[in-house]
Amino acid sequence: MKTKKQLVDELKKEQILPQEELVELLSGWDHEEEEYLYQQARQVRESVYGKDVYLRGLIEFTNYCRNDCYYCGIRRSNAHAQRYRLTKDQILECCEQGYALGFRTFVLQGGEDGYFTDDKICSIVQEIKRRYPDCAVTLSIGEKSYDSYKAFFDAGADRYLLRHETANCEHYRMLHPRQLSLENRKQCLWNLKEIGYQVGCGMMVGSPGQKPEYLVEDLLFMHELKPHMIGIGPFIAHKDTPFAGQKSGTLDDTLHLLGILRLMFPHALIPATTALGTIHPSGREKGILAGANVVMPNLSPVEVRGKYLLYDGKICTGDEAAECRLCMQRRIEKTGYHVKVARGDYKQRLIL
Repeated sequence: MKTKKQLVDELKKEQILPQEELVELLSGWDHEEEEYLYQQARQVRESVYGKDVYLRGLIEFTNYCRNDCYYCGIRRSNAHAQRYRLTKDQILECCEQGYALGFRTFVLQGGEDGYFTDDKICSIVQEIKRRYPDCAVTLSIGEKSYDSYKAFFDAGADRYLLRHETANCEHYRMLHPRQLSLENRKQCLWNLKEIGYQVGCGMMVGSPGQKPEYLVEDLLFMHELKPHMIGIGPFIAHKDTPFAGQKSGTLDDTLHLLGILRLMFPHALIPATTALGTIHPSGREKGILAGANVVMPNLSPVEVRGKYLLYDGKICTGDEAAECRLCMQRRIEKTGYHVKVARGDYKQRLIL
């Protein structure tokens, strides 16, 4: 049997391994092996992105959602959720503040809210791009038709985040109601790539019913998709969902997977997520040291941040945008990396 270090070296070289070896990589790490994985992951990310960490200004503009996903705190059936929508002017105010703080990507994230029609989304995107032509706009608003995605792209949207959550049909059914399908989720991702977006997918680590074999299916699906962005974070339960009381995903499992993903996807933009910072005080810093190269401070108005709760215990809900920005910069600098004021686009693979 190969050692963990041998598997890491092979993954770094080939960017894929046989299924049984990927399973072996997902558990049973000792401290020395972990450090070797993270060292190799940092080496790979620095070969492409240097010491730069990119900021994304997150604007959570609506917590209405038509879906009823079993893990999500803003699911349709949660009668305790305090619903809100930001106006176009409020969204633009967030961008204005963010631009002054050095953000050059704005991420518009929300539930699948029918109030925000295609025309409304296009109007918002067009105005952001008109005011800030040097900035990227990322959308994260769920499953839409091909034509809707194309309209958003034509309006100026650059990137789209759509976590696939799991590539295993059985596991997908455990996490979602029957109205949703893994087949459609995957098709949305393929549509986004075809249209020309920089595309992000990803999953929760340690979600109910997840097995190592399912995570390997995620890795193999992503190897096929070749996403530009990969967002992962530990599962954290929300008290007003069917998964209330379920144990959270672990810091270690998430960091191992971050390191593995960096070796598999040297050019990917991979965030150290807020969920990582929620389960451990230094979670985001540890994520950066495991291969992540993006952080997403919150630009949403303080009065609504505590209402956009996908899981319990979310950090930074009471901080002003400037506080988030400066706090994150200090944290990043402590890791030996630095904030880069730039759009932070996906760097295409060099053809030698």
